[in-house]
Amino acid sequence: MGRVRYTIGLDEVGRGALAGPVTVGAVLLGPETELAAISGGLPLRDSKKLTPRMREKWARGVRADGRVPFAVASVAAERIDRQNVSRAANTAAGRAVLKLVKKHRLDPKRTRVLLDGGLRLPPMDIRFAAVRTIIKGDEKVPAIALASIMAKVHRDRLMTKRHEKFPQYGFARHKGYGTRAHIRFVKKYGLSPMHRKTFCRFV
Repeated sequence: MGRVRYTIGLDEVGRGALAGPVTVGAVLLGPETELAAISGGLPLRDSKKLTPRMREKWARGVRADGRVPFAVASVAAERIDRQNVSRAANTAAGRAVLKLVKKHRLDPKRTRVLLDGGLRLPPMDIRFAAVRTIIKGDEKVPAIALASIMAKVHRDRLMTKRHEKFPQYGFARHKGYGTRAHIRFVKKYGLSPMHRKTFCRFV
């Protein structure tokens, strides 16, 4: 079968937000991947422990370098309401993995998949060398930490873009999370198509 050569790390963002999608990032690292050349000296940590500027710098570095394949997948609020956020996040994880496998023609038998604590891969026809969920993986596994950054930057940009359509909710500031200001706007204006009805029942 050959030894494992590649690692796909996955992490999600937006699980607890009142509005917007849940988004999963997937990053592919090989044995020769040199992240230090991409970072510009920045630390690689879970996205929540980096400033927006540091996350943006990491994301720009990954895109400009081109040697770290990544994919991002999102599941929108409407589907989150239908199937719950955990299943939606797992659905997004499966989509992100498939994007990487198909685009880069990976050999699953030489690829392991590492997911951050709350994620699971949904049933798939692909059999990887290993699939593991790691508690606090974004603090322990570089591929998961980088996946969290790519997912966070993608989702933040999306929510900032949605602010243009729904400026009354302030999405550009809070990115859909349940801040006091966001809750106040929901009470004043009601729900938009971006909101998760099941998350806003008690707002």
